[in-house]
Amino acid sequence: MYTDIPFIPRLAGVHHVTLPVGDPARSQAWYERVLGHHRIAEFTEGGAFAGIAMAHPGGGPVLCLRHDPALAAASAGFAWFSLGVPDLPALEALAARLDALGEPHGAVVRTTRGWLLPQLRDPDGHELRFATADEGPPPFRGQVLRLAGGREAPPRSRTA
Repeated sequence: MYTDIPFIPRLAGVHHVTLPVGDPARSQAWYERVLGHHRIAEFTEGGAFAGIAMAHPGGGPVLCLRHDPALAAASAGFAWFSLGVPDLPALEALAARLDALGEPHGAVVRTTRGWLLPQLRDPDGHELRFATADEGPPPFRGQVLRLAGGREAPPRSRTA
């Protein structure tokens, strides 16, 4: 399949994800309160503070909050990554938690590869998405997507 590539490196998942933030302390507090991350390290560059590394007790990659206000502002609204959630009940529980915290987010929707909870925004406006692994056959184009709880999703030109 990849015969034109002489060597394919061996990879072992995502090691860490870095987000630019305007205020690392504010972002740290938000990720702790909303998602349960905890600070594991502070990192420097050229002897100066550069950011904070955080881990989640449930696993996943380390989240590095890099102090870069200009890049944070320029990338507001962008979804840098999706965090994996084990299944639909866990995704629905997360949506309920976000509701209880007063954190606005999108509806849980069926996608071509599982379920997605989009449109949670961190303090810098980055969109966080949460997705389940593949859970059955994908919906066909034109098929009505069902939200969790059986409600119909609004029509869309493509699935998320």
